[in-house]
Amino acid sequence: MSSTEKHVFQAEIQQLLNIVIHSLYTDKEIFVRELVSNAADATEKLRFLQASGQEIYQPDLPLKIVVTANEKEGTITIADSGIGMTHAELVENLGTIAHSGSKAFLKQLAEEKKPDINLIGQFGVGFYSAFMAARRVVVETRSHQPSEKSWRWSSDGSGGYEIEPADELPRGTKITLHLNEESLDFAKEFRLEQIIKRYSNFVPFPIELNGKTLNTMQAIWGRNKNEIKEEEYDEFYKYIGHDQEKPLYRLHFNADAPLSIQSLLYVPSKNFEALGMARSESEVNLYCRKVLIQPHAKNLFPEWLRFLKGAVDSEDMPLNISRETMQDSSLMQKLNKVLTSRFLKFLDEQATKEPEKYKAFYAEYHKFIKEGVVTDFTHREALGKLLRYESSTMSKGERTSLADYVSRMPEAQKEIYYLLSPSRESAEASPYFEVFSARKFEVLFLDDPWDEFVMDNLREFEGKPLVPAERADLKLEEQKQSTLSKEELDGLISWLKETLKGKVNDVQASSRLVDSPAVVVEGNQALTASMRKILKAMRKDDPTPESVPNLEINPAHKLIVSLAGSRQSNPALATKVAEQLVDNARVAAGLVEDPRTMVRRLNELLENVLTPK
Repeated sequence: MSSTEKHVFQAEIQQLLNIVIHSLYTDKEIFVRELVSNAADATEKLRFLQASGQEIYQPDLPLKIVVTANEKEGTITIADSGIGMTHAELVENLGTIAHSGSKAFLKQLAEEKKPDINLIGQFGVGFYSAFMAARRVVVETRSHQPSEKSWRWSSDGSGGYEIEPADELPRGTKITLHLNEESLDFAKEFRLEQIIKRYSNFVPFPIELNGKTLNTMQAIWGRNKNEIKEEEYDEFYKYIGHDQEKPLYRLHFNADAPLSIQSLLYVPSKNFEALGMARSESEVNLYCRKVLIQPHAKNLFPEWLRFLKGAVDSEDMPLNISRETMQDSSLMQKLNKVLTSRFLKFLDEQATKEPEKYKAFYAEYHKFIKEGVVTDFTHREALGKLLRYESSTMSKGERTSLADYVSRMPEAQKEIYYLLSPSRESAEASPYFEVFSARKFEVLFLDDPWDEFVMDNLREFEGKPLVPAERADLKLEEQKQSTLSKEELDGLISWLKETLKGKVNDVQASSRLVDSPAVVVEGNQALTASMRKILKAMRKDDPTPESVPNLEINPAHKLIVSLAGSRQSNPALATKVAEQLVDNARVAAGLVEDPRTMVRRLNELLENVLTPK
């Protein structure tokens, strides 16, 4: 009489098999990860039982996972020396969904057509992924309980399974997959090695493939920092970062909330995007219990931190049924916030601890920090602490933080001032800088056109508004006395308004100029001249007319005094000088894009100067 038992799959299992085979996983190769993960879990449970002092069948059997690829036979076997299964456990684990609520879950899954319903952790569905690649699956197992027997389970996944006694087996479970025609490629040794190293390289038990141990690299992120040597950190970086140079920074930290997480993050010594490479993607891998869940995990960090490399692991991360994404998006957002905040704190600490090293970091990665200020409202304040700029009070090449700038502010100064200019020399020669120099107020020199967006998004720092020099409401403490009377000055201003109609919106006497004859100030106070220039470059085909600036003149400057006299004695020459005065001021503001008209007028003025009267 045959001792083979024939069973029919529970209805929900058959539904689940159809979903797993046809639509659950993104990549078919995931079945290798799932089966190796199950083997690792079974082995970990055995280790726990041994540590607790329980009596174990074959206690001296080494804890490991053995994978065999037989390309000729078209089979793969995955064997572990873990806890194994009894007859009852085979039926419960591989033939039924032995948990309440399963029908409701599957009904919801069918109605909403969402294969990522929260089933993982409630059902061990990973085993069924074997049927994506196998036409037949055989499970041979021997429980860790000394009094139990060995069993063989087999199924083609079409509706049922068979269980029969097996000859005495070593403790643990061996799964043999007889691959279908479309999946024979997985029986190639190099293909299996590639998959195992990708997903399971940090499983804490040896994984052997055809006699060769694959997982030689340790998951050092889970070890005590005090026990890890510098060479181990560097070796791990070379492996996970694919970079032979030593990293610039390393952050190894653990957190208990909102999840228990372990992470090891690296900053490469070079910014690969700056080397002419394409926009990089995050190279931080997401693991769950040392098994790879998401390579280059999206949403684990904000986009501006895409230069990071490393690993983040959690033992209690709630995953969807396919274990390819987290099933709680809000928790992912919290995880993102915890990781990002901790890394920003680390950078701030390093900037204080080793300023020269941070200077090297900033030189490579300042674009990313600025991108974060513009795009990441949550961490904007912390990012503001990391910004560094040249300053009017420091030597050329040196940079200051906003915090240090604030600490140096005199009591009378209530705002942080900055001036965008292509070079320090041009900034110091700018008419907008004169009042700050005279009053000894510090000004930040910004040489990156996108810094304007950074400051506009940051808005303030430690309660101090960030104000561009062009819009600062600042006056000289002592005005230079003009030789022009009030009537003469008023007359000149009226004449300039009429003569320069269409070129300037308004004309007035300036209280900010020392050495320059004039300066233009944007009529639209929401935009500085440099911001307008950037926006225009971004919208080349925008027909919107340019803003007409206001003109401020310096009544004490010799050119302005002479112009007041010339407007009556030589109106034609005075008109050319007035027009040149505006264009000179526009050049200083960076607003002149086509200088041809200005150059022609300059030549005429030079001719007037040199031609004998």
